[in-house]
Amino acid sequence: MYSSSLADAPVIREPLHAPVAHLVRGGVIEGVHHGSVVVRGAGGDVEFQLGDIEAAFYPRSALKPLQAVAMLRAGLPLDGELLSLAAASHSGEERHLAGTRRILELAGLTEDDLRNVKDMPYGPAVRDTWIREGREPSRLAHNCSGKHAAMLYTCKLNGWSLDDYLAPEHPLQQAIAEIIEDLTGQRIARVTVDGCGAPLFSVSLHGLARAAARITTAVPGTPEARVADAMRDHAEMASGADRDVAALMRAVPGLLAKDGFEGVQVAALPDGRAVAVKISDGANRARIPVAAAALARAGVDPALLTEFAGEALLGGGEPVGSVRPVRALDPVTVRACA
Repeated sequence: MYSSSLADAPVIREPLHAPVAHLVRGGVIEGVHHGSVVVRGAGGDVEFQLGDIEAAFYPRSALKPLQAVAMLRAGLPLDGELLSLAAASHSGEERHLAGTRRILELAGLTEDDLRNVKDMPYGPAVRDTWIREGREPSRLAHNCSGKHAAMLYTCKLNGWSLDDYLAPEHPLQQAIAEIIEDLTGQRIARVTVDGCGAPLFSVSLHGLARAAARITTAVPGTPEARVADAMRDHAEMASGADRDVAALMRAVPGLLAKDGFEGVQVAALPDGRAVAVKISDGANRARIPVAAAALARAGVDPALLTEFAGEALLGGGEPVGSVRPVRALDPVTVRACA
């Protein structure tokens, strides 16, 4: 544990988001994405912030690495690909389904024991294939099924009940809440239910970045370090073959990155530098360009981040614009104007 002293829970309020990205078409700003960004230095100081980094918000799946740390602390004996899958928002590829089945087999359980909602695969290409083949939604295909299988395995090992493992008062979820508070350094503001059916804990964007930094700077062999190693070494298992978050981890040596629904992105380097992003309208198209600009602000070589500058906007099939971080966030623009 890091400290018995925790900061108060972040305040629940309307976040004071600021413009973080412009949708530029033909040299004209066609749209504006608001949000919040925090950049923490290796020493833990906030080196840059935009918007509201202290308001309570839901990190969604960006909390999965923290949940995986909690499960390891509770005795979950996974490493490598299967541990990466336990912290995944996977695309529903066959390797993801096979890995989830393997975790269930280790626990002596089956897909019928999963209590996450049924869904089609998250990866667009995989989902399209399922639709063409007439396949139905399943609990296994849901992007959170690896996490749920790991949760069940953890419960089985501890002799905890399985039927109610998603209840906030269950010993597993209480253990997860404790680790989330420990790693973020603050009390949880509110608990609700995530899309998959698991409890979802509200912290601050600053707290999320702090937790990511604590995971990547942990002593080798600790639960935190094991999660970081598994996700970095098996980035496609934590996401999917064509996912931007896997490409980001491949592009930047030592980077741990995790995305979350509603425009959330967190990333941290082994020296403790970390960034966290929340796009207020949940727009996925702004998430990665803003996160890449934040990483450049944190000192990552911009040359490593060029492929994450944002998808081109098309006009008549030809590029006519893009999503661009605002000037205040773009370190290249800031240097040029200095």
